[in-house]
Amino acid sequence: MPIINLQISGKENPDLAKELVKVISDLTEDILNKKREVTVVTVSFISDDLWFVNSKSLAELKTKSFHLHIKISDSTNLKDDKAKYIEAVHHSLTATLGDIHPVSYTAIQEMKADAYGYDGLTIEYKYVNNKR
Repeated sequence: MPIINLQISGKENPDLAKELVKVISDLTEDILNKKREVTVVTVSFISDDLWFVNSKSLAELKTKSFHLHIKISDSTNLKDDKAKYIEAVHHSLTATLGDIHPVSYTAIQEMKADAYGYDGLTIEYKYVNNKR
């Protein structure tokens, strides 16, 4: 865990997607202390003509945007960690993508450890059994 969904405005670009996955994975490991081997990232590209801020398309605004949604285990990071992560994501994606609309979101969703998992086991089960 975590699960990260990254939406980027613009045309599909596999090379850019791979670069962004590395940037986001590095930040997730370095700031939120999440294990890279269980970090999943999906990247979707959305046309500038289909992304709107204040009812104006990014094509009209002549800018780019992103939306990053990350799911992490509840109560595993402090507020300061999460604030630092949100700031670092915005800074890093701006550096990589260029002119970013200020209304580009990073959302951190904390999931209850008994309500999700991978490999058929909840995160809570994995945590309790690794403590033994």
